Amino acid sequence: MFTFSLKKLCNLILLFSVISFSLQCEKGQTFDSQEVQVEKYDSIERINKDSLIQDSVKRNTVVYHDFCFPKKKRDSAMAVFNKEYSQEDQHVILALNRLDLKNKWRADTLSIPDRIDSTLMVYTPFPQNLEILKGVHKIVLFSYKIQAFSVYQNGKLIRWGPTSMGSKAAQTKRGLMFTNWKKKLSISSVSSEWKLPYNFNVQNTLGIGWHQYDLPGYPASHSCLRLLMNDAKFLYGWADQWILNIGGTTVKANGTPVIVFGDYKWGAKKPWKNLSINPKSNNISVKDMNAAIEPNLPKILEEQEKRKAIEASENQH
Repeated sequence: MFTFSLKKLCNLILLFSVISFSLQCEKGQTFDSQEVQVEKYDSIERINKDSLIQDSVKRNTVVYHDFCFPKKKRDSAMAVFNKEYSQEDQHVILALNRLDLKNKWRADTLSIPDRIDSTLMVYTPFPQNLEILKGVHKIVLFSYKIQAFSVYQNGKLIRWGPTSMGSKAAQTKRGLMFTNWKKKLSISSVSSEWKLPYNFNVQNTLGIGWHQYDLPGYPASHSCLRLLMNDAKFLYGWADQWILNIGGTTVKANGTPVIVFGDYKWGAKKPWKNLSINPKSNNISVKDMNAAIEPNLPKILEEQEKRKAIEASENQH
């Protein structure tokens, strides 16, 4: 004679729900008008998890799997996701999908890596080194195509992360800009209800800056560069402000160079949703990075030397 505790019964119901929505995903069910292609993945058992991780470490690659949130079983799927992954792990997974914890409910499919790296560096879509930037002390680059930013010091990648740039109707200006003023908490000029932590302005006349704000998984801002809180804090302390004259009316030297480049394919499948099919689907090549940097390099180096001379002069006094 068998007896079941309430806990065992709940676990059986949960397992049945997972199997049900996993089967739906494997059949290529359409969610939100997008065809989802998914590899088999047991979200509870994580079959062969250890061997997958060891194999990926040996190859220095990351394997991704898709986790689906079918419309009819979204709550059940989210319950499994919340149970399976800690908030710290969720933070990493959501960042790879250009989402934050607040907006995880928007997910229909998440690309999940076989190992968690809280720095995100193991997943970088940007080149680790760029010879063209060897003489540039600091620079930040934002890719519209993959909605991500990269930070380089003397050609070495030191950080990257997700962003949400300008929407189709309010696209972020492309090209070279320089950081200027910053404020720990700014109020948006569009709406006084929008609080912008760790705001760093990069285009004064257009009011473009980077700051912490919602990452909904697509370009949604009013031309600013939205970031996760940790990234906004880092860039707030790392980048340089402009140097003004004593009266504060003219600019003596610009701050850190910032380049916004590339184009987002509006209406197409988001590139980070192809990671389970091709782990390199997000990658930006050295050639593409160089193409964005090279036309701006003379101006970047010129401004860098100007700032260096002004800082040296001010230190003497």
